[in-house]
Amino acid sequence: MGKLHILMIPYPVQGHVIPLMELAQSLAKYDLKITFANTESTHKLILNSLAGKNILPDQIHLISILDESESGEDKNVPGKLSEAVFKIMPGKIEKLIQETNASDEDEKITCVIADQSLGWAMEIADKMGIKRAAFLTAAAANLVLGFSIPKLIDDGIIDNHGTPAIQDHTFQFEPTMPIMNTSDLVWTRMGNLTMQKIIFDMMVHNNKAVKSADWLICNSTYDLEPGAFNLAPEIVPIGPLLARNCVEPSMFPPEIEPRISSKESPNSLAGSFWPEDSTCLNWLDQQPLCSVVYVAFGSFTIFKEAQFQELALGLELSNIPFLWVVRSDALDAKTDIFLKNFVKRIGRQKGKIVSWAPQQKVLSHPSIGCFVSHCGWNSTVEAISNGVPILCWPYFADQFMNQSYICDIWKVGLGLKKEANGIISCGEMKDKVEQLLGNDAFKKRALQLKKMTMSSVKEGGRSHQNFINFIQWIKSS
Repeated sequence: MGKLHILMIPYPVQGHVIPLMELAQSLAKYDLKITFANTESTHKLILNSLAGKNILPDQIHLISILDESESGEDKNVPGKLSEAVFKIMPGKIEKLIQETNASDEDEKITCVIADQSLGWAMEIADKMGIKRAAFLTAAAANLVLGFSIPKLIDDGIIDNHGTPAIQDHTFQFEPTMPIMNTSDLVWTRMGNLTMQKIIFDMMVHNNKAVKSADWLICNSTYDLEPGAFNLAPEIVPIGPLLARNCVEPSMFPPEIEPRISSKESPNSLAGSFWPEDSTCLNWLDQQPLCSVVYVAFGSFTIFKEAQFQELALGLELSNIPFLWVVRSDALDAKTDIFLKNFVKRIGRQKGKIVSWAPQQKVLSHPSIGCFVSHCGWNSTVEAISNGVPILCWPYFADQFMNQSYICDIWKVGLGLKKEANGIISCGEMKDKVEQLLGNDAFKKRALQLKKMTMSSVKEGGRSHQNFINFIQWIKSS
């Protein structure tokens, strides 16, 4: 008999691809064959970012399942769902499974692990009699919100289309869960009304599909979200996935002992859409302990010219060393000129600007003092796992919920207030950076949370045991 064969299907945006790839890299250590299926444009971006790197285990096979003429992807519109992902890709995946299992008796696809948002993947696997697991790339609270939609409708908080009955109405499912605002719900922060309805309807549909999965796993821990896991015990945390490289092989039962590839090393990351600029690590080496402000807003955030300039001036006014990630696709000609003049003015020692950074290595660097973040769940977990306080600047979707975790529940960060014109001023930026770095209580709580979170993947930790159980389930007949 050949290797057990897993088909993994991410939603094709970076914030979803990276954690599923981290899971793939973790699973590849257990003598499992993994086929990682993407749309063609996402597939090409990953291959380009991996050029010259020898970090992907031989057990992981990257494939393209949709060509560009079919995918119709638009990566420039946050939250936009490609029609192909939901209408064309399911047929392609079903055909792939049928053809693979008909031609390869020894390495049939026996398990599908798909992004939780792709409920159709669970339905296909169920129909074909294949094991299936849904993977939640966001906080467990995000899915609790989805599961609670019927109750929110019954309570008159939203209507049948997800539209808030009362604007700016706040509620909380449980004391250790985020404080939610009807104006900041996942779907109400996703573009125009048409887009909001698409997201809302998808969540309602996925509630049914995801509950048919054999496993519903997520990149979180019981310590981070006790209330969410109490309300939805079917969600099983196995995170933080980025910490799995630190787990000693002796912690695993002999029957699932991991086989560590010589290609792998701590913080080796596959799945990024952009080549990383590692020169920033050398720059960080020259900075004092806990002195640098790291600024990065993920793969979607785009600022208007006025806001971009206020951010830059805020960093300059703070007079604190900073590392700032500015994606090339987020710059227009005018902003590019401003940025070049800004770099000349501040000098190399004061700040470093890169188009993309090896974020996990940056956040684990001892010179990092705080993280100015869009509060995506991956970035949030990475900061927490490294004991780094967070200055919150959410952009869309679940990022506002994550900000509440950071500021209201965990108390390891601060939010930023907008002016009447919707702009976060340079003065507000300067003041909050100084507050975050000047108050040792934030760092102390962040380090306590790091200790709890990282212990979850070590022997005796609940995420560790959940992951062992998950591997054993995959390998069971």
